[in-house]
Amino acid sequence: MTITVQLPMTAPRTDTLTPTTIRAYDRKAPTATETATFGLGCFWGPDARFGALDGVIRTRVGYAGGTTPDPTYDRIGDHTEVVQVEYDPDRLSFTDLLAVAFDEHTPRRQSRKRQYQSILFTGNDDQRAQLDAFLADSEYDRDRIETRLERLSAFHLAEPYHQTFNLGGRRWATEPFEKAGYSDEEIRESPAAAKLNAHLAGHDVTAPFITGRERA
Repeated sequence: MTITVQLPMTAPRTDTLTPTTIRAYDRKAPTATETATFGLGCFWGPDARFGALDGVIRTRVGYAGGTTPDPTYDRIGDHTEVVQVEYDPDRLSFTDLLAVAFDEHTPRRQSRKRQYQSILFTGNDDQRAQLDAFLADSEYDRDRIETRLERLSAFHLAEPYHQTFNLGGRRWATEPFEKAGYSDEEIRESPAAAKLNAHLAGHDVTAPFITGRERA
């Protein structure tokens, strides 16, 4: 006879996640940043994946790639779900982010549903040059991939409940931000929130307020 013993779950440790540590972490964030925008299917997953990277300062999710004015989740029109990544160019390059973006999707396939299509946006000529160089050095023939390669014309923020999605429903995770006086917009722009969101999605993250036990 096999006896199964169910051990109690370890209670989340939250003593390192305080208003003080959050404010201190956010104050140290670099201000000289650059931005990259990618459509890689449902934006919640890529949002957390990029947020985990050392050198990524903050992430946002939204809609881009279409012409419908003022898109929303319920009225997305011809836009696609995208993640916008704000990063420190002294620690990461656009090429580094492209490597992650290609790992996050299958370039030779494209979703039939425009909302979840794969798009690699470039915001300027330098990013386009890095994209062209990346493709030239990769296994992907530019003429045979289905991924859309486009210049970003506009980025529309998604609703607050989509931002740092993994914090939702975890009172212990959101309460320190509330006690610090953060609004929804400030949580969205918080480097600490980006790292915590990535951690809660199961990614390895280095931050002083993360102990490796707060995923419950």
